[in-house]
Amino acid sequence: MILTIRMTLVGLAATGLLLPVTASAQWKNQGYLTDTGGNVVRALGANVCVRTSDWTPARAVAECDPDLVPKPKPKPVAKPAPKPVAKPKPKPEVKKPPKPKLINVEEKIELQGMPFAKAEMTQDNRESLNKFLGGLKKATKARQAVSFGAVIVTGHTDRIGSLKYNMKLSERRAVVVKDYLVAQGVDPKVIFWEGKGPKQPIPVTKFCDNKMKRKQLIECLSPNRRVTVEVVGRAQAIPKPAAKPAAKPAAKPAAKR
Repeated sequence: MILTIRMTLVGLAATGLLLPVTASAQWKNQGYLTDTGGNVVRALGANVCVRTSDWTPARAVAECDPDLVPKPKPKPVAKPAPKPVAKPKPKPEVKKPPKPKLINVEEKIELQGMPFAKAEMTQDNRESLNKFLGGLKKATKARQAVSFGAVIVTGHTDRIGSLKYNMKLSERRAVVVKDYLVAQGVDPKVIFWEGKGPKQPIPVTKFCDNKMKRKQLIECLSPNRRVTVEVVGRAQAIPKPAAKPAAKPAAKPAAKR
């Protein structure tokens, strides 16, 4: 076989069908016949590379046998750099208004001088209680109107009469004032009432001597015939206005020389 290829190449060379090759062209142990410059020899007319007897598909080159040479993998297309995402502008911080300050309120009033042996409010009692309630419902320089948390109503009596009778009388007096408070708009759910009878006398009445005449003694013990109203609640404090900075004194003009 090798002899046949050699004879074929000699015949082609003799007929001038190979590209001109210098006399120093050498047969190399490779897949294609090359000239002294290392260039592959091609057959004239057919423009076909002349293979040697050592040629195998593994020795194919793209210049002569492009179909036998594995094509190079295409280079990966570089992905375009992602566009920078514009950061959203920070929202302006909204300052929350300060929480209102709440203060505890405890107020008390004594409705004294109720009629002897009766569960009735005098005109003075009603006027005093109205003024007391109105003051709690109005705002002051220090606070807003008071929200009632609890209203304690306690009835009292003087020491004249039996303890059992006076306990009942003190309870009736407490109920009379409780009903009046409800009529003035106080929530009955926050009202608590009780009767103490003669157990908590006004200190000044200790000077009322039982040797006094009855009418005189009843008059002396009048402060004990009373109902105590205590209000416990909360109100929003009114903040004090910020103090203005003191004005700087004007500079004195320089004395003329």
